[in-house]
Amino acid sequence: MPRGKSSRRSQAARRRMVERQPLNIDTVPPASPERRGTGYRHAVQEWPISALTGRRHKLVLPAESPAGNKFLLVVGDSHLRSLVDGFVKMPEGRLSFGFMSTPGASATELRTELLNGTVTPTPDLVCLLAPSNNLTASRTFGEAGVDFAKLLHSACNLFPEVVVLDFPPHLTADADHQKLMREEFHRVAARMGVKYLSTAEHFPLDCPGIWTSPPRFCPRIFLKGEVIMPRRSNPFEWTVVGQGKKTHQPEEVEQECSIPLNPVWFSSAVMDAMDAVVPSHLSSPVKSSDAKRTKR
Repeated sequence: MPRGKSSRRSQAARRRMVERQPLNIDTVPPASPERRGTGYRHAVQEWPISALTGRRHKLVLPAESPAGNKFLLVVGDSHLRSLVDGFVKMPEGRLSFGFMSTPGASATELRTELLNGTVTPTPDLVCLLAPSNNLTASRTFGEAGVDFAKLLHSACNLFPEVVVLDFPPHLTADADHQKLMREEFHRVAARMGVKYLSTAEHFPLDCPGIWTSPPRFCPRIFLKGEVIMPRRSNPFEWTVVGQGKKTHQPEEVEQECSIPLNPVWFSSAVMDAMDAVVPSHLSSPVKSSDAKRTKR
């Protein structure tokens, strides 16, 4: 294992490079073209809009905790929607769960909602979801780490016990950027002595059963009764356009043009140019109908 000042200097230099690295997540394509979305989820329910952050926000607390149960509050972003709305049930046991969810919120916005929320009784434990929205909300990993440190510091001041749960992988962001973001959040939690629980290994990207959307079936429509199809016009018929109407005539019937002609006089220069392209001494072209009748 390397030791000494040179080793410490190189490690510090690598950390500074990571902190200065910009987050260009929007320009990075998905890791694999075979992955299609994140599967099925329930329809989004209408939540009230917070006056503090301008985002949808909802706080759900247990009505009454049985004697001897511990109260656990989970704080995070849109990953908690199905739990808040009751579509996914938490296991029953010696824990009573509450949820504070702000979809789309960054670490700064989660901190604002947490500081201004009223949580009673005081939770025995707060599980804070690492803010994955900082993948796009922050310009650098160092900036994301500073915002997360403020959020974690406020949570530790408000509640007696806090743990951090890592965010699951995103299919729309570069895997290396997500790894560096997790490492930054983990370093912040370690400096503050807060336990950081990893989840990435529980969501392997090479397992299509987790990430692939279920097949969708298009309904077939059956019509009963007689269906009247519109009569198709003959493409070999001439169309005579009049005032407000048009009629179809067989090709054998010669029709006069009903549109009044407007004589136009051309200069000699224009006539000479036209004669250069189409010499006037050539015979007139034969119509396709005449060619068909004369063919043997």
